[in-house]
Amino acid sequence: MTVHLQQAAAKERRGLRRVARRRRPVPAEALTPGLVVATYNIHSCVGVDRRHDPMRVASVLRELNADIIGLQEVEVRRNAARSLDQGNFLAAAAGLTIIAGQQFRLHRGRFTNAVLTRLPVLATRHIDLSVEGHEPRAAIDVDLDAGDRVLRVIATHFGLGVRERRQQTQRLLAILAADGNASNGDGLLMMGDLNEWRGRRGGIPALDRELGRAPAPRTFPSWCPILPLDRIYAAGPAVLREFAVHRSPLARLASDHLPLRASLAWPLAQDAAAVGNLRNPALPRAGKTLS
Repeated sequence: MTVHLQQAAAKERRGLRRVARRRRPVPAEALTPGLVVATYNIHSCVGVDRRHDPMRVASVLRELNADIIGLQEVEVRRNAARSLDQGNFLAAAAGLTIIAGQQFRLHRGRFTNAVLTRLPVLATRHIDLSVEGHEPRAAIDVDLDAGDRVLRVIATHFGLGVRERRQQTQRLLAILAADGNASNGDGLLMMGDLNEWRGRRGGIPALDRELGRAPAPRTFPSWCPILPLDRIYAAGPAVLREFAVHRSPLARLASDHLPLRASLAWPLAQDAAAVGNLRNPALPRAGKTLS
């Protein structure tokens, strides 16, 4: 009986700690107007019909109408006969500025990640996330001028291996910790295709602990999404709201992933002290869907 009582007490304490860790919601009226942010694996602009069609992806980007977009699987050049720098093409078509990541040559071609934005770019860094024995991976790390604040944005594409993704998570969080995690500054936005098909396993718990729990709506495959591969996180005073998987007819066709989008905002000056450095205090559950 004593053992059962001890177990029940321990369970209750764990429950209380979980409740204590929940973030107090920030009312919408206490936030600045939000920036629209999105992450999108464009699959080299090859759609589910196996057509290579960058114009379709450009149309999806215009549908998103986002201020900041992280792109993965951006092909630098498809082949000698049909040369196209997808990143520059998509940025021009969407009316955005491009920050391209490191290029990697794979057996399928040359690829990179990219950040598209309409905000002024203040600084750009590149983080090597390659793990020996696996395909090369990296993250783009940029500072953007978001009016009266500097927003740090990290866009990445994790690997396919379980241990590989865990190492990439640890490396990324170590860099953020060394830099103060940006949580004492104006905010951090981290997004990308994290390839964690098992929900909240692998490196996701560590990201949730450090950056705040993020929704995990299903984004893959685009024609019948069952896996939550794409994520968006924020830390510091920045708050994520209004998560949505963009499910337009064109988005279902243009790539094998659906775009994930959200609104990023900051507490108003009079509410900033009360909010402090809460991580995503207004975080909803699974994202709603755009039709």
